[in-house]
Amino acid sequence: MKADVATSSMVYGETDVHPTDGPARTARIALINPRFDVSYWGHEHVMPIVGKRANTPVAALPLLAALTPQAHAVTLIDENVEPIDYEALADMDIIGITGMVVQRARMKEILRELKQRGYFTVVGGPWVTVQEDYFGDLADVIFVGEAEETWPAFLKDWQGHQWNWRYEQQTKSDMTRVPTPRFDLLQMDRYLYASLQISRGCPFTCEFCDIIVTFGRLPRLKTSAQVLAELDSLRTLDMYQVFIVDDNLIGNKQAIKGILRDIIQYQERHGYPFRFFTEATLDLAEDDELMCLIADANIEAIFIGIETPNEASLKETKKHQNVRPSAGSMLERIRRIQQSGIEVTCGMIVGFDHDDAGIFQAQRQFLTDAHIPHAMIGMLSAIPKTPLHDRLAKAGRLDPADVSEFGTNVIPLNLSRAELRNGYIDVMRAIYEPTAFFERVEALFFGGHLGHGQLGIDKYGTRHPWMRVKREAMQAVIATVLAYRLFSHVKEKGLRREYVRRAWRALTAGFAPSFMTNYLHNCAMHYHYYKLVQGMRAGRLANTF
Repeated sequence: MKADVATSSMVYGETDVHPTDGPARTARIALINPRFDVSYWGHEHVMPIVGKRANTPVAALPLLAALTPQAHAVTLIDENVEPIDYEALADMDIIGITGMVVQRARMKEILRELKQRGYFTVVGGPWVTVQEDYFGDLADVIFVGEAEETWPAFLKDWQGHQWNWRYEQQTKSDMTRVPTPRFDLLQMDRYLYASLQISRGCPFTCEFCDIIVTFGRLPRLKTSAQVLAELDSLRTLDMYQVFIVDDNLIGNKQAIKGILRDIIQYQERHGYPFRFFTEATLDLAEDDELMCLIADANIEAIFIGIETPNEASLKETKKHQNVRPSAGSMLERIRRIQQSGIEVTCGMIVGFDHDDAGIFQAQRQFLTDAHIPHAMIGMLSAIPKTPLHDRLAKAGRLDPADVSEFGTNVIPLNLSRAELRNGYIDVMRAIYEPTAFFERVEALFFGGHLGHGQLGIDKYGTRHPWMRVKREAMQAVIATVLAYRLFSHVKEKGLRREYVRRAWRALTAGFAPSFMTNYLHNCAMHYHYYKLVQGMRAGRLANTF
């Protein structure tokens, strides 16, 4: 799951003890986030166009640094923006590695190199949390689950010359005690977005999801004071585009409303410096007040797990929040959110037990009808410790291979594995074919399906005309530079002509420069999808398992 980026890596538990002799000591610590393979979330093909190295920093590294007592020295290394200098790591006492399921192969490569050099290593994060034996003896210590109480406990053990080989926190972290992450230790100017976590946990029970395995079903939130302190730190670092990485921002609707009101007041005081993006569930459409608060806070887009238009599959996977006839169809609820001024992006899945060969066309049609340009489509995969994994393991429907030629460890019920893989690639190709993609974009932005002028920054500009003029002048410069970089970077002549033609249509429609910046960003994102699909068709299928 993408949302695992918010997991804190290192935690505490009970097992064997490894004592050494000597007085208490301080540690030189390096914490490493391995590079990702090219993916929907990574926006790798957009980065050269916008002059960045990576989309967003992983949340674990700066949080662990903030949890580290000041006596220790911490270095953060994100391989997505800088290479790992193994020679320099020789000076470190502790080297920690975190990572998600999609990073597991690279994690293993790094650990092998570190072990060969005789370095002391610890491993935590979402993947080792669900597959504890994956790295074997490559790591000296493993950590399972959350970190807030027990990363410091491990360091205290290490100072006392003894430590356990396995650490696991016994209770969920109290989010009201989480410190402000040390983003100052990262090269933040190399990221397109900053990251902010407000809550953990989700009340729903989707069968395939590991979020409730790691974070539980009771949403836990930071205080408004904590959130605003993090915004202050991001403003100090000149980071104004922020991805709120909560797996479900509205897991506790009443609690998040109070925090959103305080974010709105903060935005008002400082002239709306921040653009936000986040994740939530479709039941957002059932709360008009919450949609209004989200728009007023300037949360411009929300990623929603739609998963499938097949209601039988939704029921199968216990995605009950998407099947509520009394609240309207999924299309009706998506349109309600769009009309509130918030763009909907979504996750879709193929390969449920109730899916047959018709699902691929159904997915394409649904995205067209919903006017959703940006959709992360994936094949159903079973993550260890999830109910889906348990069910399929009992049925003998899991591929035991760590890396499957079919891109998933799930053996589907009503499709062959080749049909699932090929249908998945075909639907990705179809939805990101230029005409199909831009028809969805233009239907959303030109067809009146996205409510205009309802975001907080738009309302602020109406009340402060001079600030609006200043903002639009700046956006005109940004749009000009972005257009030049986009058209210069795209070498495929036909595709470049398509972008020029679409951008010209948007420009002559009389929209403001800020709209043009957003539209050109959509063109850049299409280029990323185009390259992603090219790789799939060449046999470089993103492999979840």
